[in-house]
This record gives sequence, structure tokens and C-alpha cells, in this order.
Amino acid sequence: MSTAFRDLLKKVGSGPHTSKDLSRQEAADATRMMLLQEATPAQIGAFMIAHRIKRPTGEELAGMLDAYAELGPKLQPIQTDYPVMVLCSPYDGRDRTVPLSPLTALILTTVGCPVVLHGGDRMPTKAGVPLIDIWCGLGVNWAPLTLDQAQRVFEQTRLGFVYLPTHFPLAQGLVPYREQIGKRPPFATLELMWSPYAGDAHVVTGFVHPPTEEMTRHALTLRGINHCTTVKGLEGSCDLPRERTAIIGLGHRSDSRGDGSVEIQIERLHLHSRDYGFANTNVALDTTATAIAQMLSVCQGQPSELMAAVVWNSGFYLWRCGCSPTLEAAIALATELLQQGQVLKTLERLCRAIAAVQISPRQEAQLPL
Repeated sequence: MSTAFRDLLKKVGSGPHTSKDLSRQEAADATRMMLLQEATPAQIGAFMIAHRIKRPTGEELAGMLDAYAELGPKLQPIQTDYPVMVLCSPYDGRDRTVPLSPLTALILTTVGCPVVLHGGDRMPTKAGVPLIDIWCGLGVNWAPLTLDQAQRVFEQTRLGFVYLPTHFPLAQGLVPYREQIGKRPPFATLELMWSPYAGDAHVVTGFVHPPTEEMTRHALTLRGINHCTTVKGLEGSCDLPRERTAIIGLGHRSDSRGDGSVEIQIERLHLHSRDYGFANTNVALDTTATAIAQMLSVCQGQPSELMAAVVWNSGFYLWRCGCSPTLEAAIALATELLQQGQVLKTLERLCRAIAAVQISPRQEAQLPL
């Protein structure tokens, strides 16, 4: 048993009247001890449920992210004309709507904007479809890649994926607790703002409840992130909805008080899909196989409701990353890239890059010139 961890557990688990928030350093220490399994299983499970009941603070989440930065994997910086966008999605997946971020990532990288995604397998308690399954259905199997191989693919294609079971086994070791406690722990919130990229990143994070957005703003301010985007998106993801107003926060660091303190300021943006010629319906998720078939059809430029959803979502991010001067121009660009087959070529190039990095030097030497 860890006595040091027990003291931290007592702070967050003393009930609604006497529990206390952890400092940033204490939250980092607690997360480190859980990742390294220095705390016992009983202590880890108790901390997760107690911290959920108390609710994490932005300072605590910053400390947890500090521990992830210390012990977790990082894709190394690359030369790029655009900021690297880290598109964060809930690790427990999707069960109501087709995810849009894989195709959005392909569209962004087609124009040279690098994208990093991350996730794991089916995750309790929702156990929805994870991004890794979608990518695999598209012919892109990230799962067997080492971090070095993922880095090489990232450098070649401008698209990277950090896969929890392979690249961060310490965090993967905490996944069974989610099933055992039956609730999302604060780690599920942390994952929505984690950037496994060593350079300057534009972190895009989804949220469901407004308090989560403020916690995110505070945590990313403390972590030194310069740009972020928050989206009240589909199932807590960063995918823009169409059946309701898309509530978006455009974040940038600013000394708005004039006292030298720099923090992320959020500029509110409300987008209505109907104002840009899109129907107000989201594409329902039937089966994983059906969703993948629909996505491949979109890559081939075939009109559909999913293509409209992808164009709407990608158009926003093309504009947000600076690839297009207006949202209207960005929507037109996304449409053009799909209809001309450029996105399909990007997907094919990604598949070839992944296949190439898995060839051993001996196999490569035997290839015909």
C-alpha cells in the first residue's frame, strides 16, 4: 500500500463537506502513482470514483496531464506550414452517430495541415465504436505500429495516431477499472484534452456539459497551450452537429487583463448548418461495417448525407486551421477535394506508408528495384 497515495485519496474522498481539491503537483503525483501501479488496486478504484464524485478542477486536470506528458508517448515535431491539429475524441467511442474525424483528418492532411489523433479499443462503460476500428475498416491498421513507426508515417503523410494499448501501456493498465467502477473516471475528461505531440499543437476538444469547457480552458492555460478549439459536438466529440446549433469556442492565449498574466480566452461562435445549405440531420450509426462502407463512398466523391456531414465538419476545420479565408471557401474546398478524388489518394498513400514502415530491412533489400 502507498501511504503517500492514501493521503491524497483522503483529500478527495472525504465527502461533500470536507473533501479538498488537489494542487496541480498533488494531482500529478496521484496520476503518476496510479500509472506506475504504486497505488494498490483498491486505492486506484477508490480514487477514481471519489474524484468523479468530487469533480475534477482545471488545476487537477493540468496536473494529470503533466504526468501523462512525463510518462506517456509523444510524436516528435515535424516541419509544417500549419499548426498541428490534435483532434480529441472520447475514448468510449460512438453508438449513435457516424464519426466524422477520420475523414476530416484525411481532408486536412490532403492540403498539408498535420493531424494527430489518439485512442484505444472499445472502452467501458459505453463501449462504443472506437476510431481504431474505423481506421482498420478503411485499410489503415495503426494497432501494430511501434511509436517509431507511427512517427515515420506521421512524417511522411502528416497524419499520426497514438494507440493506447501499444504506445501507452501504463494508461492501458487503468482501463479495467472503468468497467469495475461502472462510471467514467476523470481520466475520460483528461483524454479529451491530451496532446501526445511534443511540439506546439492546436488542441481540439469536444464536450457535452458546459463546466467541462471551462475546466478545459483552465487546464490548457496552465499547460501552456497557445491555441485550442472547444466544440459541443456529437456524443462529446469534436464533430460538428447539424441537428442543432454548433456551439464552438475559439481559444487563444491573451493578456486580456493587462496585468501580464496570460491565459486562454474563448471567443464564442454559433454555427447553424442550415445557413450554409446543409440539412439539419446527423447520420445515424447502424453497424461499423455500414459506416465504413459509407465512408469509402464519401472518399470516392459520391454524394450522400454522410458526405454533406463530412463537408460541413471539414469545412469548419479547414477554415479554423487557416487553409481557407472564409468558411464558405473552406466548404467549397472540402467538396472539391472529395469530388476530384484527392482525399481517396491521401487514404491510399496512408495505407502504403503504413505497409512500408512494417517491412523489415531484410525484406526491403529483397524488393525489386
